[in-house]
Amino acid sequence: MEKTYVIKGRPEPGWVLVDALDENLGRLATRIAAYLLGKNKPTYTPGVMMGDCVVVVNCEKLRLTNKRMDTKHYYHVSGYPGGITDTTLRDQMRVHPERVIKAAVWGMLPHNKVGRRLINRLHIYAGGEHPHAAQQPQPEA
Repeated sequence: MEKTYVIKGRPEPGWVLVDALDENLGRLATRIAAYLLGKNKPTYTPGVMMGDCVVVVNCEKLRLTNKRMDTKHYYHVSGYPGGITDTTLRDQMRVHPERVIKAAVWGMLPHNKVGRRLINRLHIYAGGEHPHAAQQPQPEA
């Protein structure tokens, strides 16, 4: 019978810098979710907040196909009758490209209290600059 590994103490999150230049959306979101959950660490324990904070830059330069840009839709419901709004991926990339990555990563995280805390560790920027130089984010290996 195998024993469950329980980490001692409180793990301190590191900072990871991810460049989204010419990356596939789904594969990028999978890597980011793994960093947030801490699955890249040998001491990974389910249910423990041991993931890293992730800074994503150049999210406006994702590699997306033209068919996907027109067929993928994002929906928002206001709660009122007839209050559904529909946005295509092309419009979302033009106006708010950071929301595309956030929606993809959120779909790969647990939808509970832990997932809501993890998504707050994700910092996404459209350009190549970010204000987190003081945290010294390490480029992903």
